[in-house]
Amino acid sequence: MTAAETRTTIARSQFAKLGNGISLHYLSVGQAGRPLILFLHGFPEYSGAWEEILPHFGDEYHAVAPDLRGYNLSSQPRELSAYRLRAVVEDLVELIRCLGYESAVVVGHDWGGSAAWRLASAIPERVERLVILNAPHPNALARELSGNPAQQAASRHVNWLRSPDMEVALTADDFQRLKDWMRSMPRAGHNWLTPERLHRYVEVWRRGLTGALNYYRASPLHPAPESSQATAALRLSDGHLVKAPTLVCWGMRDESLMPELLNGIEEWVPNVVVERFAAATHWIIHEEPERIARRMHSFLKQPTARAS
Repeated sequence: MTAAETRTTIARSQFAKLGNGISLHYLSVGQAGRPLILFLHGFPEYSGAWEEILPHFGDEYHAVAPDLRGYNLSSQPRELSAYRLRAVVEDLVELIRCLGYESAVVVGHDWGGSAAWRLASAIPERVERLVILNAPHPNALARELSGNPAQQAASRHVNWLRSPDMEVALTADDFQRLKDWMRSMPRAGHNWLTPERLHRYVEVWRRGLTGALNYYRASPLHPAPESSQATAALRLSDGHLVKAPTLVCWGMRDESLMPELLNGIEEWVPNVVVERFAAATHWIIHEEPERIARRMHSFLKQPTARAS
């Protein structure tokens, strides 16, 4: 057992009852009162996705990884509108307050990164610093879905996940399609999806997939239904400006999110540092936990973030 795996055992499982009626389950390390860091997972993950990163922050921070609404042990509202990002952001604001803070460092991967981008742009006073792992800025995603055939093709699975019968398809054969997807983009010499970890994921998926899939169904950002069509309806927003010091760590072998999504990010995130992980895939948080933790600590100790 590695040192990180040993430290993981101290993570506490708790629930926060939010003022909006949502209950969020979360894992935490470190003492309340220390600076707060929120770790936000993506699809089809849950709070345990941070099990190798969270313990690196327990000595200096109150590090909290919630199950987002719709996932695992957190509330799973029925209405599709409950999965629009503004509702998820409301949860995050309420969670910060419930934990006794006014603001936090926010870390997000995949859909958790989408929520983190929205929180940092819409309610900037709640975000001290921002760390993004393979989650595109919404304006960059709109641009690439509108004009980049490679990204349109890479995002085609989003339309599949939006279909009304997707719960049945993903549950079939003991979640075989989800297992295969998490084994996709294999990295040579790195088998992060151990049998023990896969067993925990299956336990989470058995608690329900509708909430997780509703993130895709509620989002306006998806490719046109047919490959011959452009996503012409998408327009870059004048908003979504992120002023917080921001670190973007990007796995360059992500087959779902093209590296062109990083182009021009300084237009919307002027105080940004981008670090490209040449060998990492979409599953960067599992493949590079030690390196990500080191890079985050360095970033958080800088008096100001410097653009690269």
